[in-house]
Amino acid sequence: MIPEKFSYDNKIVRDFAYATVIWGIVGMLVGLIVSIQIFLPEANFATQYITFGRIRPLHTNAVIFAFVGNAIFMGVYYSLQRLCKARMFSDTLSKLNFWGWQLIIVSAAVSLPLGFTTSKEYAELEWPIDIMIAVVWVIFAINMFGTIIKRRERHMYVAIWFYIATVVTVAVLHIVNSIELPVGFMKSYPVYAGVQDALVQWWYGHNAVAFFLTTPFLGLMYYYLPKAANRPIYSYRLSIIHFWSLIFIYIWAGPHHLLYTALPDWAQSLGVAFSIMLIAPSWGGMINGLLTLRGAWDKVREDPILKFMVVAVTAYGMATFEGPMLSLKNVNAIAHFTDWIVAHVHVGALGWNGFLTFGILYWLIPKIYRTNLYSAKLANFHFWIGTLGIVFYAVPLYWAGVTQSLMWKQFTPEGLLLYPNFLETVIKIIPMYMMRSIGGTLYLTGVIVMTYNLVKTVKSGKLVPNEEAEAPALSKDIFEKAEAQHKWLESKPGRFAIFATVAILIGGMVELIPTFLIKSNIPTITAVKPYTPLELQGRDLYIREGCNNCHSQMIRPFRSETERYGEYSKAGEFVYDHPFLWGSKRTGPDLAREGKKYPNLWHYFHMEDPRVMSPGSIMPSYPWLITQELDISTTPSKINGMRTLGVPYPPGYENTANADLMKQAEEITADLRQNNVGVESNREIIALIAYIQRLGTDIKVDQISLEKIK
Repeated sequence: MIPEKFSYDNKIVRDFAYATVIWGIVGMLVGLIVSIQIFLPEANFATQYITFGRIRPLHTNAVIFAFVGNAIFMGVYYSLQRLCKARMFSDTLSKLNFWGWQLIIVSAAVSLPLGFTTSKEYAELEWPIDIMIAVVWVIFAINMFGTIIKRRERHMYVAIWFYIATVVTVAVLHIVNSIELPVGFMKSYPVYAGVQDALVQWWYGHNAVAFFLTTPFLGLMYYYLPKAANRPIYSYRLSIIHFWSLIFIYIWAGPHHLLYTALPDWAQSLGVAFSIMLIAPSWGGMINGLLTLRGAWDKVREDPILKFMVVAVTAYGMATFEGPMLSLKNVNAIAHFTDWIVAHVHVGALGWNGFLTFGILYWLIPKIYRTNLYSAKLANFHFWIGTLGIVFYAVPLYWAGVTQSLMWKQFTPEGLLLYPNFLETVIKIIPMYMMRSIGGTLYLTGVIVMTYNLVKTVKSGKLVPNEEAEAPALSKDIFEKAEAQHKWLESKPGRFAIFATVAILIGGMVELIPTFLIKSNIPTITAVKPYTPLELQGRDLYIREGCNNCHSQMIRPFRSETERYGEYSKAGEFVYDHPFLWGSKRTGPDLAREGKKYPNLWHYFHMEDPRVMSPGSIMPSYPWLITQELDISTTPSKINGMRTLGVPYPPGYENTANADLMKQAEEITADLRQNNVGVESNREIIALIAYIQRLGTDIKVDQISLEKIK
């Protein structure tokens, strides 16, 4: 067969590589600032646009979607062309993919500090940006599948399987979780409420980790690790088992983020069961990666690229063992809401995603620039300082997490909470937060050193924008044994994508459909009423300021929690909550029963300067809430939107809602004036106080047994 001549597009790979490095520095720098703000509230500078609550989601989005996202595109665009022996389907689509993704990142970088957020973990971006994400992802999918279809290799290599699963599943996750009702240009409410919203969000949130931070990187591992080691993958058969079991099981595990919450017990149990099963395929992939290096450990000791990749795969194994362990209810009871979870997440992010990305960059840049890496010594320095950074980051937070949990749960011999003041637990772990920042500084230093090393490498070579290649139209599969069993899928990308889609849909449908269709799963409580217009506006301010980043609104059925916060949370309490605000971390106390615990005056001064009311508090100050006027022009559209979503506001209420809003605001203002605080009733602080004073007041503890359950 006569070979066909063609060329690989290296320019798009270069562009995504540059973006990976640039956004990596930006995202990690914001993360370092955030880590300092936790123990040094003065670092918030009493400026609304860079407070912890607003830029913490900026950090997560920058690292996940900007740094890791660009790394995925970089790795896929380079490897897919060579695995398919074909240039990307369309250079135009490649450019649209690149510039569209950068536009999304810039939009996030602008909108999140401005307070435009949905509050949902890893899905904070508002509806116009969600649409942009969907469009760019479709462009990427067309480009990828177009390349696979015109390939010159009959069978698809393992890495491509993971790429296909990533494209399909991320699309499903993003679309289902982002179904929202716009009520303004940059404001929307999710169509789901309360328990249902929580289940959908963590079905998305857990699987965003699974199918954005894991499966594409497994595909990259299957390509770049053998390339860097110059050895074939250890077991092709194991890779088949690894792939199908992983994508089928992973999708079920989301409910383990909601153990001991108001989520139905059957859904929690499903999440636990499938989380434990995840150990097998996850460790199968880790073993397949590490055993690829069998007999090559001398090379690993000398080659910094392989060092990065070995630690990355090991970190993947550690994180995917710890995750299932954390899904056990007795372990979750200790770890949930603590810094243990933050440490766990960062072992995966810094070790698995970060180190594998660094290894790929060190391997790939010299290839496309036809030169050698500028300095292996600097790469080795980066490896060791990065590894030290991970240790200094994670170990103090593990210690902090255990400390938090033990202090929260400790009772005196008389049966009273030993540490009734939540702030005592915060002050105790501040030194550990400082150590975490040192670890982050070390890690970021390594990234800066890598950037210098890569810049010098680029300058020493010359980009080959269109790398010439040739190959016959099709070639025989080299995996003869696997061919007989897997041929009917490996050679048919459309069929493969359909089977992958079915595999990931089963778990999601089993968990989501009963929660939405069976009313007894989410019983309503007659005492629970919709928020007043002022409370609704206050709730949106609470979301805007990112208060949910530090405060949960979910009291679990533990004596230590009911003694500290009040009656445990019921599913029916959240039926009008769009979105749910259960939280995932307690840097501050739970607020589910905060209403009427303190007078309005306390909340006013607490928001103006938390340290006046709580000496030693690490909460930022919010003085702008006192001076900024509440925008009540949005009230009618918000009431209309909530009614559309099923909240029982009377027809036409949007026309009189602002009158009720001002009446309630005047009542709070009058109360403050009695205490010599002269604030105007149309200020944002009044709305926020109204919302906080409402929390948990629909249900009285002595009412629970008498409350009529529908």
